[in-house]
Amino acid sequence: MLATVDIVVCGAQVPFMRGGAELHMDNLVTALNEEHRAELVRLPAAWEKDRLFDAALAWRLVPLDADLVISTNFPSYFARHDNKVVWLFHQHRGAYDGADAAWSDLGLDHESLEVQRQLSEWDVRALEEARHIFTTSRAVADRLARYNGLAGEPLYHPPPLHRHLHGGPAGDYVFCPTRLEHNKRPHLVVEALAHTRSGVRAVLAGRGSLLDVLRREAESLGVTARLDLPGFVDDDELVRLYAGARAVVYAPFDEDYGYVTLQAFYAGKPVITASDSGGVLEWVRDGVTGLVTDGSPEALGAAIDRLATDDQLARRLGEAGRQAVADLRWDRVVERLTRP
Repeated sequence: MLATVDIVVCGAQVPFMRGGAELHMDNLVTALNEEHRAELVRLPAAWEKDRLFDAALAWRLVPLDADLVISTNFPSYFARHDNKVVWLFHQHRGAYDGADAAWSDLGLDHESLEVQRQLSEWDVRALEEARHIFTTSRAVADRLARYNGLAGEPLYHPPPLHRHLHGGPAGDYVFCPTRLEHNKRPHLVVEALAHTRSGVRAVLAGRGSLLDVLRREAESLGVTARLDLPGFVDDDELVRLYAGARAVVYAPFDEDYGYVTLQAFYAGKPVITASDSGGVLEWVRDGVTGLVTDGSPEALGAAIDRLATDDQLARRLGEAGRQAVADLRWDRVVERLTRP
């Protein structure tokens, strides 16, 4: 067993927003405190082009008195420490693979390209300071290699609620818990529903800027009666909805890791996804643990119908998913992150 060390986990957060990254940091600190003494230090971050470097500069000035610093998401890895390890959740995706996307304010104009060049240079310098770079998935490691020429080692971990999730009889709905934002593509669930023939329902849970847009789209497509948009659901309700689902539909664009996928597998449910969903594809194997489609509403609708009408297939894929996550353990993560 390694000696107990004092560890500071560094993370960035946009005020008043909470999602998978924040849960990840909290769970990491909890796991570290089983063997060590760990604290979470967060600084506010802004993602807009004109304020992109402010929080990065702030991290350079923060005194971090600890034996080990573990940095996570952008721009927390700009923290300075003689013993820094990075477990990279993601960089500023809007400046890399998301440049010129609808959800990014960085385009292909001269000013944006200069910001991207400078950010890439800064990222390389800050990340190269680390004793070791881990990533949450191969997808994140591939981006790091592609855009920055740096190697990262994927290090997988259990999702939130993994001890509470359980299976249950398959109901008459497919489930998708996600942020209602463009990069998560919740509209695909609504549009896919319009292409189903089985009469299956969909529960699309979460908050975000697209809620009213999705409601209008459901009405225009005539699927309002089969679509439930409950907004935020608490942990108990989330566990219940996973347990009762026929399958989980999760088709974000180039996801970093994808807690939804892993939570579905812990609940013994197959996952329907798209071929461009990034880290999700490190877990969903077509015809083995779920169904991988081309991401079109028609293909997603056909996949939903397939699992809605084939109980044996849905059970087989769900059980394979449960086996796929059986070896995920936080103690192994902690040992790897703290190894000298």
